[in-house]
Amino acid sequence: MSQLMERMAPVLWLALASCILTLASTEQQVPVNPATTDDNCERTCRPKEECRFVGDTWNCVCRQDLNISNVHSLQPQLDCEAKEIKVSLDKCLLGGLGFGDEVYAYLQDPNWNCSSMMQREEENWISVTSPTQAGACGNILERNQTHAIYKNTLSLVNDFIIRDTILSINFQCAYPLDMKVSLQTALKPIVSSLNISVDGEGEFTVRMALFQDQNYTSPYEGAAVVLSVESMLYVGAVLERGDTSRFNLVLRNCYATPTGDMNDPVRYFIIRNSCPNKRDSTIYVEENGVSSESRFSVQMFMFAGNYDLVFLHCEISLCDSLKEQCQPSCSRSQLRSEGVPIDPARVLDLGPITRRGAQSLGVMSGTTSTAVFLVAGPMLLLPVLLAGLF
Repeated sequence: MSQLMERMAPVLWLALASCILTLASTEQQVPVNPATTDDNCERTCRPKEECRFVGDTWNCVCRQDLNISNVHSLQPQLDCEAKEIKVSLDKCLLGGLGFGDEVYAYLQDPNWNCSSMMQREEENWISVTSPTQAGACGNILERNQTHAIYKNTLSLVNDFIIRDTILSINFQCAYPLDMKVSLQTALKPIVSSLNISVDGEGEFTVRMALFQDQNYTSPYEGAAVVLSVESMLYVGAVLERGDTSRFNLVLRNCYATPTGDMNDPVRYFIIRNSCPNKRDSTIYVEENGVSSESRFSVQMFMFAGNYDLVFLHCEISLCDSLKEQCQPSCSRSQLRSEGVPIDPARVLDLGPITRRGAQSLGVMSGTTSTAVFLVAGPMLLLPVLLAGLF
């Protein structure tokens, strides 16, 4: 028996070696299907995608087994930005609904200015953008007490030549009303605009407007403003263009005159040296020098004499919050100081504001070359005050 085992040993070792080699060869020859590997794409594929080896590269492509019958599952992705509205759709879902690779998207614009020319395709999304502006690309603007709402319709077709059924999706972007949004969405606000260049920091745009209440979300609109003596006037200014996170807006001097001349010697100061006139208890400075917005209110008045009109002028400045203390410190001594001469290149003008019953004049144009001044809405009248008291 032992002799038999000795004779069989070389054969057994040979069979074992052959088996090992066969297994090793089998492991090396297992085919790797690059089209089914899931971890070679540069980004993580979404649930509606799979990582496939297509065109000599790894990409996340839409799954071929998607079959969507409910069009309501096609929910658009909205990016409601301050200057741009972007609506995007998942091309994988579109493919599941029967759309081909070539999909044309356009907004409710009769001239097709906001169609596939503004279309972007990235990571299996198709998107179209439009300016955040009423009428642009067919945008419809609606306003309520709290929001400005832009509405539009995104339409999709399978070909540039439309023969098939068009898929239309309504969408809207709602913006909470604040001072800036209310001015952007008003048709004809009472507004004065001024461009300011800051050395090394670029160009800034400041707008000042008249508002109807303390919320500063309803600017006066129209051709003129007429108010009764009891009425309050709310004035707001906002830094619209420039680095609003760094620079704060400061109202340095705000005053009223009976004429449109900012240099009229007959003037009544509401704010001087960035501080309110403490002799007038109706003045309330809600915000000044602490952000990109400034606002104040005052009970309106008429000048003594044969004056029916009031014009408002505000000298503004920009304060670098990283280098300066921007919020005014209003001590008694500062309130009594005469202040520095007013820079006419930094003055915003609003007016005329007319007392009720007086004959209204036309809208005033600004005197600064870089500003455009418009006036609108019902007009003003208030207790009689003498100029030069502050």
